[in-house]
Amino acid sequence: MATRTRAAETGPGNTPQIDRRRSAYERIKQAIVSGDFKPGEPLVETVLAEWCEVSRTPIREALTRLEQDGIVVRTDRGLMVRDDSPEDVLDLYETRIVLEATAARVASERRTFHDLLQMHELADHMNTMDTSDPRAMAAANDRFHRSVWRASHNRSLVDLLDRLSLHLGRYPATTLSFPGRWERANDQHAAIIDAIEARAGDLAAERAVEHFTESRNIRLKLWTSRAPE
Repeated sequence: MATRTRAAETGPGNTPQIDRRRSAYERIKQAIVSGDFKPGEPLVETVLAEWCEVSRTPIREALTRLEQDGIVVRTDRGLMVRDDSPEDVLDLYETRIVLEATAARVASERRTFHDLLQMHELADHMNTMDTSDPRAMAAANDRFHRSVWRASHNRSLVDLLDRLSLHLGRYPATTLSFPGRWERANDQHAAIIDAIEARAGDLAAERAVEHFTESRNIRLKLWTSRAPE
């Protein structure tokens, strides 16, 4: 069983090193989001308890929360990491396009000077960072988009986007690794910032829709071609 193998291997290149300060929920969630636990992989309480070095009770509670989050599903073979279909991915992106457009529009109305500084700083970092590490690219991209969410100063909107990112985060580097996508995404980020800075809400929303529609199309193209995540 793959999970059992990972539970026994805690060194680099296998599962992440255990951090006892983090909850079982956070540890398992991060392993799923990072791809260490693959879609369709069974999640066995006893194995996870050994891996997290806790009793089965916090593992059971963590799996219940992850099932509520929608990234773990219960089957006739027990709990396993959710394996999304192309239709599921399309639904996630359609929802994200709407929410990201709303975040950009609201950010253009509510953003502060500090918000703009942070967005510019994160975008500048992405333009100059080393692109040899897909996970680092995905993390930088995530930080940028979260800065736009925060600039909306709308806690409900941020919460919805954060929950949605749990699902899309399981495919962290696919679109960013597509030829030309990194440079194109950086240009689109700059356009989103410009619209937010100008308080042009409709334009900011339009730029966000364009950005995430392209990401969706690349994601589906890669899925169809069975390209590795």
